[in-house]
Amino acid sequence: MSTVNASITESVLRTRKKLRLNTLISIFEEFDGERMSLDESKRLEKYRKMALNPFSFYRGSAYLFYFDLTRQYFPYHTPQDRPTWIQGDLHFENFGAFQSESGRIVYDVNDFDEGYVGSYLYDIVRMAVSIVLVGRQIGYSSEEQIEAAAHYVKSYYKQIDKFASGKDDPGDFIVDSSCAKGPVRKLLRKLEERQQGHFLEKVTARMQGERAFLENDELVEPTTEEQEGLQQAWPFYTNTLLCRRSDEEHYEIKDIAVKHGSGTASIGLDRFYVLIEGGTAQTTGDRDSDDTVLEVKEVRVPVPAYFMPYSESFWDVFEHQGKRVTATQQAMHHEADPYLGFLTIDDRHFYVRERSPYKKRLKAEALKEPEDMQRVLTLMGRLTAKMHARADFDDSLGILPYHSEKEIAKAMGEDCGVFAQHISQFAHAYADIVERDYALFTEWTAQRFSDMEKKDAEGSAKSGEE
Repeated sequence: MSTVNASITESVLRTRKKLRLNTLISIFEEFDGERMSLDESKRLEKYRKMALNPFSFYRGSAYLFYFDLTRQYFPYHTPQDRPTWIQGDLHFENFGAFQSESGRIVYDVNDFDEGYVGSYLYDIVRMAVSIVLVGRQIGYSSEEQIEAAAHYVKSYYKQIDKFASGKDDPGDFIVDSSCAKGPVRKLLRKLEERQQGHFLEKVTARMQGERAFLENDELVEPTTEEQEGLQQAWPFYTNTLLCRRSDEEHYEIKDIAVKHGSGTASIGLDRFYVLIEGGTAQTTGDRDSDDTVLEVKEVRVPVPAYFMPYSESFWDVFEHQGKRVTATQQAMHHEADPYLGFLTIDDRHFYVRERSPYKKRLKAEALKEPEDMQRVLTLMGRLTAKMHARADFDDSLGILPYHSEKEIAKAMGEDCGVFAQHISQFAHAYADIVERDYALFTEWTAQRFSDMEKKDAEGSAKSGEE
């Protein structure tokens, strides 16, 4: 390459890098600064988590994903007037085990904060990219990364086809230890041996004859305003329950704690743990052995809504963001959490769910063997198909008065292999973009928050000396 050509190439690359960095900064300032109103310390906390690795960066920047992908042409979208109720932030770590309404330990999607209506394809592509990034994290070759993403997509395709043709019913599709295989089955079997009170004993203790939350780095005592606000909103919450029990004392608040250490995307949103009266073990003399921990989580407008076509019918029903999240889970799960409900505190929207004592997800590092990964991805693909096919069930709301699985099957076409190849290869290419963005992001945050980082380091050093 001549000196002139090398200079031109360098200039082009430098300009592209600058333009992309400007795009990243604009998006982070808009969403974390303006939309989320995160102060500098919260932004630093979030960005530290995102800076751990490219996958963590990807998890915390869904708005960047939608900014890019809604400008990208795909031949497999459903028509705009035939959207799917989507999960909205589907990635490898949003699947896990928990206890269902009937008491079974199941494996399924477990996060619905970004639920919205739009093309099913955004869930599939976001998940496929996350698979590639996880593959890179655990040492997969490029071919293995693409193969893993394609395996997930094929599993999704085949299950959608079964639902669309009537061979399987999404209304009763469930993954528990009786049908799971490989690592998922091992996880479920292990959790089935766990005692019901495992999580309760971990976060609470008996104090002066009553059970209450332990205080630590993650659980702290609420302010008077926080406690009063939650207690005042509690009757509204109990009225939103679909399966409200007749014994009102069951929902009596015994203690409240502020929960810190939230997920990356949730930083800046308030979260509480609420201990309620169990009530069913009173005849045994151990009145609080079955107390239940509920999680009360603040939620805002879902990220996809900023980038997808506006759905007036959707917002007419789900003006309350907590109602939107609980309805999304109820629509997508075969057996929804009986404690799902919502409330409002100081004009902020929250939803409520049980903090399952059996909540656990698979660690990617345990899936280095391709056979284990394929078994897990098979279930993830089938469960993604299930939630898309199930979420049109409650057409009494007027949200989706048609069968999503049939619309999706038509959009994907008749060649499963071609569809899977297109998505998996795009996912691999976009993972390269994520890694380049991650490098730009870490450079930018190191400069932007350098003074705060120095102060934190100095504070830690002083604490160590004392």
